[in-house]
Amino acid sequence: MLDIITIGGATTDTFVETDRAKVMHIDTPTTKHGYLCFDYGEKIEMDQLAYDIGGGATNAAVNFANLGFKTGIVVKIGNDLNSQAVMERLKERNVDDSMVIRSEEKTGFSVILTSFEGDRTVLMHRGANSRINIKDIDKDKIKTAKWLYFASLSGDSNEILDEMAAFAEVNGINAAFNPGSAQIKRGLADLKKILCTAEILIMNRSEASAVTGIPNKPAESDPINDHNLSEMIIKLKSQGPGVVVITEGKKGVYAFDGKTKYYTPPFPAKVVSTLGAGDSFASTFVASMVRFNNDVEKSLKYASVNSSQVIQSFGAQQGLKNFDQIESLLERNPGFKAQVKLC
Repeated sequence: MLDIITIGGATTDTFVETDRAKVMHIDTPTTKHGYLCFDYGEKIEMDQLAYDIGGGATNAAVNFANLGFKTGIVVKIGNDLNSQAVMERLKERNVDDSMVIRSEEKTGFSVILTSFEGDRTVLMHRGANSRINIKDIDKDKIKTAKWLYFASLSGDSNEILDEMAAFAEVNGINAAFNPGSAQIKRGLADLKKILCTAEILIMNRSEASAVTGIPNKPAESDPINDHNLSEMIIKLKSQGPGVVVITEGKKGVYAFDGKTKYYTPPFPAKVVSTLGAGDSFASTFVASMVRFNNDVEKSLKYASVNSSQVIQSFGAQQGLKNFDQIESLLERNPGFKAQVKLC
């Protein structure tokens, strides 16, 4: 029996860093946009180049396994050299790869352009990730899991979401949902099935704004009383998930269980690359909720610590800690606390 199965994407990632990248911000009364810019027509020298394995389902599966859970994965990859790298990583990290689907298409591939601020722009070829079909999935094996973790599903793969959510519900499997852009674009009404099924829903603030239709107007201070975010998180909770979590990068993370609102600041870290921070946070939060009997406050702190370790190096799976290591980091930082407010 597996503790958890992740469903989503697998990629090979190439990280490129150059100090010659420029960051430009354009703000309007209602929106804020940032752009990573390079001199047009120039040859740009790279300061660093690195390679790793990524993808939402792969990042989460590696983290769950590292945290001690018996973990399986459903992804679709090609028969190319990149697919070999993905399979080697899964075997290295003791992830059950028996449900990996093979395709004639190329394995997903990403180029990550990293700025001097540590944030990134991703150029992505989704490849086989976009072609998961419901017929590809071994449902008998899915039945053996206690949890299903839905990561981003792109292209045609997005169509399996409702049926798999219903399958989880019928078979008594808990579900966690960390949507990607394709799911966000569907809107609340179209996501009704997965939202009312999910025990845990996790997304970032921009995604929460987009899916709820509530304008994103971040508070300048006092995050626990951020009324704009409260409006988003309450609207999401009304759709049925057990716990809603909204992340906001370097500003921290929020959660709401219907009775209590929680806020945790970011755990102190030097940012090298933010890629994978969201996957690390989401999967650690789910793992901690399972391990610590739905203790939201504790789970937020553990997830914040683990994601802070990922952003200190290139690679979405580098720096991941196990529960004992996370606990040790928390003990060395006794001032790191969550804020709690009864609603």
